[in-house]
Amino acid sequence: MVTTRTLAWVAGLISVVVWRSGRVAQNSILTKHPFTEGYYGQGDFDTDCTIFKGGPDLKYCEDATFWDLLDARGEFVDRGLLFSCDANRKSWNTVMGPLRNPEPRGSLWLYEPDGKGRKGKVVPNPSKLKRLELRGYPAGHDFHPLGVEIYPSYAGNTSNLYVVNHARARTVIEQFTLSPSSPTVANYVRTLASPYFHSANALALTSPDSFYVTNDHLFTRRIPYLGHILPILESVFALPLSFVSHVTLSPSSSSEPPITTHQFSVLFVPFPNGIALSPDGTHVALASTTLGQIRIYTRNPATNELTRLIESVPVPFVPDNIRYTHDGTALVVAGHPHFPTLTALAANKAEVAPSWVVSIDMRPKKEGAQLKLDFDKGTPVPAKGKVPPVAGREVKTLFQSDGTGFSSSSTGVQDPVTGALYVTGLYAEGGVIVCHPSS
Repeated sequence: MVTTRTLAWVAGLISVVVWRSGRVAQNSILTKHPFTEGYYGQGDFDTDCTIFKGGPDLKYCEDATFWDLLDARGEFVDRGLLFSCDANRKSWNTVMGPLRNPEPRGSLWLYEPDGKGRKGKVVPNPSKLKRLELRGYPAGHDFHPLGVEIYPSYAGNTSNLYVVNHARARTVIEQFTLSPSSPTVANYVRTLASPYFHSANALALTSPDSFYVTNDHLFTRRIPYLGHILPILESVFALPLSFVSHVTLSPSSSSEPPITTHQFSVLFVPFPNGIALSPDGTHVALASTTLGQIRIYTRNPATNELTRLIESVPVPFVPDNIRYTHDGTALVVAGHPHFPTLTALAANKAEVAPSWVVSIDMRPKKEGAQLKLDFDKGTPVPAKGKVPPVAGREVKTLFQSDGTGFSSSSTGVQDPVTGALYVTGLYAEGGVIVCHPSS
């Protein structure tokens, strides 16, 4: 049996091994940084940030994604925001452990902001946050959501919604449909199972019926007897054993097998976690959690092949989920700046864990782009000094907290119209915080 003390020691060892190997900057995840209670780069944390509280089930939220409602021409009409949460995470977590009790289900939530996406500050309205009904979901079927992705709705049609589910026996991907006419009802379509989903974590849709999926480990905690050891060793030594796949599905009405094609997109990655497709479809960003970096690949939209790794951008924490902004000019990255504290929090040995969300400038690099040495100025704990600069890829802090203001950030998304920043907390009691720009 692996004890809490052992887990904390292993978390520290992970940090030391990765640091000494030169794969992340010195002190980036090994040292507790002097964060303030809360810092918001576009306003004031105390007045411009609000934690959503929607009852006992709106906590421990992993992922967030926008649901765009478009007209028949593809023009913007409105936008909602989906969250995946699991109030039972401290009893059932197939990535960090433990695997004690898979009974209580997790939940999906929809937030429909007031203001229909108008420019200017919009006051958060927690009453607009609704838990989705999983209509038709099989009785007795576990539901522990992680990654969530939804295709846009055009002219009011239904959208395909996919959710990674770390269920009791195996990890699967659940398919639902969601309609603007009944937005709080997720209609169950089918459960997608594959040996290639054994440690599925995050999704990036390439069409209504196809997606990239990351598998964060080769060895999982479900392995008999060695499940407490092998995944830890895989992380500790940053073993490049896992992979990213692209999957194409048959129509749900078809009698064919659900998965029509599977292809390996990237092999031999240490702890691939969040993944994001650029708005123009030409690039894919991938978070390597153990290495503390974001990898950028070129993509062939016709074949979905990831043709080349063109660069790696270090971030000052272990990255979790990543999202491109709607115009593709930036990548929003959320993660955990002190992994030992996060591990202690998961084991009920800490009350909070720090949060850090950054943006990476993803605009096309200008010829002869120079290193900007003095980056992330004005931040309580700037990324400068924690990670080296990368030419043409400035890292800028959007949000920071020592954990008392908001704990264990796992996903950050920015509304392209209002500028609002939404952050989920993997082990946050109030699972989502929203911050609106002051002006």
